[in-house]
Amino acid sequence: MIKDIMVHLDGSPEDEIRLEHGQALASPSRAYLIGLFTNQLPALTVAMPMDGGAATMQILAELQDEALKEGDATAKRLAERLASLQVPSELRRLDETFGALPGRVVDQARCADLFIATRPYGKAKSRDSQDLAEAVLFGSGRALLLVPPGRHRQGPIETVLVAWNGSREAARALREGMAFVEQAARTVALIVDPPAGAEPAAELKAHLAHHDVVAEVVTAESQGRDIADVILEEAQRIAADLVVMGAYGHTRLRERVFGGATRDMLTAAERPILVAQ
Repeated sequence: MIKDIMVHLDGSPEDEIRLEHGQALASPSRAYLIGLFTNQLPALTVAMPMDGGAATMQILAELQDEALKEGDATAKRLAERLASLQVPSELRRLDETFGALPGRVVDQARCADLFIATRPYGKAKSRDSQDLAEAVLFGSGRALLLVPPGRHRQGPIETVLVAWNGSREAARALREGMAFVEQAARTVALIVDPPAGAEPAAELKAHLAHHDVVAEVVTAESQGRDIADVILEEAQRIAADLVVMGAYGHTRLRERVFGGATRDMLTAAERPILVAQ
C-alpha cells in the first residue's frame, strides 16, 4: 500500500498537473503527499571566466541572490497550494545547481513509495527533466509515475495495462505497481511476440490471482513495428488509465542510438506510465 507520494515541483505550469495526480492518488488512503521543489541556481564556477575579477564575482553573486529570491516566492506559492489540498502534506525545497540537483532528488526519492514527474521526452522535453527522471529511475530504487505534459487527471485508475516480457525490469515494475493493479477494475497483461508452444503468461496470471486479481492476457505480434507502438495501440484500445512497464532492458546508450521501447514510450505516450528499473 502506498503511504507517501513525492511530487516533483519546479515552479512551472506542470506543477499543477503533477499535483492533481498526486492528490488523486493520495486521497483514498490519506497517503502523505510531499512536494519536492527544485530551485535551480546558477553554476557560478562554470559561469565565471578564468580571469574573472571582483566585478564578475559580484554579477554572479547577484544572479544567485535573484534565483534564491525567486525561489522564495515560488516556495511560498507552492506551500499555500499544498495546504489547500485535502491530504496531509509538506513542501521540501532544494536549492542547487544543475549538476547537483539530480543526486539530491534521488536521496529524497529513496524515502517515498512513489515519485511523480512529467514525462521527460517529446516536444516539451528539457535537459533538466530528462536528467532528473533518469537519475530517480536508476538511482532511487523506487518507481516513477510519469505524466504526459498537460495531461490533467482523468478520474480514478480503473483499467491498468501491464506490458509484460518476463524480464527483471518488468517484474520490478509490476511489484511497484501492484497497489494500482489490485485496486483496478480491470487488468490487462500484454505480451508482444510471445514464444511459440507455451501458454502465454500462465505464471503471471497465477501470481496475480494470489493478489485476487483476475487478469486478461492479450498477445500481439509486432510484425516489424516498434514495440512501443504495439503497447500504445493496446492502451488506446482498452482505454488504459495507467501503463505499467519495466524500463531500459537495454542500456540507455543503446536506446538513445538505436531506439527502444522505453525511450519511445517516454517520448510518445499520452497516458500516465509507471516505470521501474
